[in-house]
Amino acid sequence: MRYIIVAILLFLITAGCAEKIEYEQRTIIVKALNDGLIGSGTAYDPYRSLEVAIDSVPDGGRILLLPGIYEAQPSEYVESECGNCEEHLTSVAATAGFHIVDKALTIHGVNRDSCILVTNAGYGVLFERSNGSEISNVTITGAKRDSDGNATDAAVVAKYSRVTVQNCTIADNVDRDTALVVGIGGVFGRESSNLIIHNNWIRNNKWDGIALYRGAAAFITDNTIDSGRGAGIGITWDAQAIVQRNRISNYWKGIGTFGNSRAVVQNNVVFDNLGWGVILTSNSFMEVRN
Repeated sequence: MRYIIVAILLFLITAGCAEKIEYEQRTIIVKALNDGLIGSGTAYDPYRSLEVAIDSVPDGGRILLLPGIYEAQPSEYVESECGNCEEHLTSVAATAGFHIVDKALTIHGVNRDSCILVTNAGYGVLFERSNGSEISNVTITGAKRDSDGNATDAAVVAKYSRVTVQNCTIADNVDRDTALVVGIGGVFGRESSNLIIHNNWIRNNKWDGIALYRGAAAFITDNTIDSGRGAGIGITWDAQAIVQRNRISNYWKGIGTFGNSRAVVQNNVVFDNLGWGVILTSNSFMEVRN
């Protein structure tokens, strides 16, 4: 099982690198000038809105964010599939902030401390049927909890997509409906998505740091995941993951496999959690080393 997962994820990494080389030359510039103009995406006339850039840039394009605060105007997002319900075909009412759908984009900030995405939505940055996207070098914050308890709210959500999330700060997504147990998580992979989640700082969010549902697979490495509720890393349903060299602290649970999920967990530091450090349940499989 471990070698099957490794082979799948190595294929994803190499495929992503090939796409990056192919599309590297098509770069669109965005700067949060807030001057009422639209812009054309050049260095001399950048787009003023990240949402306009996402809608305008073609499949395979690259968006470079200059320092600034990029605030999303959330939209209603009603989905017919529920990521974590007993019945998958369950209608869920949510909201989406920055929505990348039916195309692949690279969104790269010049510095994650100065490029700040305020999402104002339950699904902060939503990748949907996005095969080969990447988001890096940004801070993602300011999500708003959806009132539907079945919504898998997180700063980054991927559905039917292949996405790399790296060198990001995903923090302070703390808005919460106290009538609900669930809050807002860090990075959630759903519906057969494949993710590389590398070298991120995921802290002070109000649900799982990283969660995988419904056939998702992920390579999760070198992240600091601190101060949240739920699990630091939760691998559920039939998801699969390789989990290496992460630091996980101040959650209810550190690393967990649930349902029929599979994981190889190596060289992680799991400490100062309220409940279990590492937990395996149901028919899940976990190989734990070091």
